[in-house]
Amino acid sequence: MTPAAAVDAVRRIDVSLTVRRPDGSPCADTEVEIAQVRHEFAFGNIGFDFVGLANEERDGDRENVFGGADPEAAATLEDLWLDLFNTATLPFYWGGFEAVEGEPDTGRLRAAARWFGDRGVTVKGHPLVWHTLAPDWLRGRPLDEVERVVRARVRREASSFAGLIDTWDAINEVVIMPVFANEERQNAITGLCRSIGRIPTIRLAFEEARAANPAATLVLNDFNLSTAYECLIEGVLEAGVQVDAIGLQSHMHQGYWGEERTQEVLERFARYGLPLHWTETTLVSGDLMPPAIVDLNDHQVAEWPSTPEGEQRQADDVVRHYRTLLAHPAVGAVTYWGITDRGAWLNAPAGLVRADGTPKPAYDALRGLVKKDWWLAPTSLRTDGEGRVTVQGWAGEYSARVGEHSASWRLRPDTPSAEVTLS
Repeated sequence: MTPAAAVDAVRRIDVSLTVRRPDGSPCADTEVEIAQVRHEFAFGNIGFDFVGLANEERDGDRENVFGGADPEAAATLEDLWLDLFNTATLPFYWGGFEAVEGEPDTGRLRAAARWFGDRGVTVKGHPLVWHTLAPDWLRGRPLDEVERVVRARVRREASSFAGLIDTWDAINEVVIMPVFANEERQNAITGLCRSIGRIPTIRLAFEEARAANPAATLVLNDFNLSTAYECLIEGVLEAGVQVDAIGLQSHMHQGYWGEERTQEVLERFARYGLPLHWTETTLVSGDLMPPAIVDLNDHQVAEWPSTPEGEQRQADDVVRHYRTLLAHPAVGAVTYWGITDRGAWLNAPAGLVRADGTPKPAYDALRGLVKKDWWLAPTSLRTDGEGRVTVQGWAGEYSARVGEHSASWRLRPDTPSAEVTLS
């Protein structure tokens, strides 16, 4: 089976759709135009670039603590972003979100979440608890106070953004959390995790977030995909912590992992029976990071240009990676980490759009998958004598139209039949 066929075998669904007229009678022997409107699958990217734009700020109005494009540059990226992605991750790094205790950046992030929501985009928050980028003002406090403040932080964000943001990376990178060492800045959350343990720290994040927003989808996220993460997951599940999805990071600055390694990771983590969210994915379009680098943060270069050869490699690798992920039924979301090279993590040319705002081949390649190969373009189908027609497509939102009458309906993977009444 080809990679393309493997994806179709998992994702493409046949549904018997009954189309009714406004009076309830079936549209028998009628031409019906069916079109896809939105994927159910979460094709994501970060939305950091658009925080300033959503708040109608001008360039230079305030420091961009989240990185990414300034408002003017973001305006040039808007159409490219919205034409490809349906899920945005917004930054809740505590040290930047609440640089001064008691003064969280709630208003600006709410405006950004509404901006995406108004455009039909689902919004995710990242992260609620993380040792890196913890606020400086929390350092040095007694551990019981740290725990109280962390709990309050989780409750505040999960509750105040409920309805706007209902998916969260509840806690990030716990495998290294209690042993994390940074010579420049110690942080209180590492001390808390070292004191009470990894699983109680995870329980803290999940239970506070769940209590604040029972409808939330809460993700356990990590870059460490070794057996240490597997052991942690097993311990968390055995402890009765309700995890909704397992987050897997794949920053491939040293080159594409390849299908064999990716499939091996998929199989190891799919055995827990939970959806897999590939939360942070990058592939560079320039020189690859040397393989001897263990911590990617150690690779600091003044310039890291995108190259024609690298851009073609990136495009090929994006297609291979997404096809491998989407061919596995456990995968429910893939978030690419950055639309543009401007302000990218580690200054890497990992965006799908160059710093000058022009799309790379990888952008076109990914759009070709999401909006062409994996998308049902408007097509005319004829119903039978009872108003039924078979629709083959990906799970998501669709429209049905007969003349001036139309209606929306959802194609669901667990529902072999659907019905729609035109209006």
